[in-house]
Amino acid sequence: QVQLVESGGGLVQPGGSLRLSCAASGSIFSIASMSWYRQAPGKQRELVAVIASGGNTNYANSVKGRFTISRDNAKNTMDLQMNSLKPEDTAVYYCNANFKMHSSSRYITGWGQGTQVTVSS
Repeated sequence: QVQLVESGGGLVQPGGSLRLSCAASGSIFSIASMSWYRQAPGKQRELVAVIASGGNTNYANSVKGRFTISRDNAKNTMDLQMNSLKPEDTAVYYCNANFKMHSSSRYITGWGQGTQVTVSS
């Protein structure tokens, strides 16, 4: 069993910063890509940022220059530093990871339970 647990969400004023964290635990052999997604009310879930095991990153255009994704492969953790937050960043943010439970198993996609980020004055 593998669990992904997010933390760090909350209420912040426009222009402020938040740091989200995701910790993966359980029977993990290796993790390939890790990602942050978000879903605003009435909208589809969208990819925010992705980081490969080697550290290559990709961001949605809407967050480029404001958000930074990082990971610690030794600890199976991932962070999202969010700066210059805007009201349109308000959403539930989800951690996503593609992992193997054994060396010979296929990759499985896991999701966290989500953490609410609200940007409002």
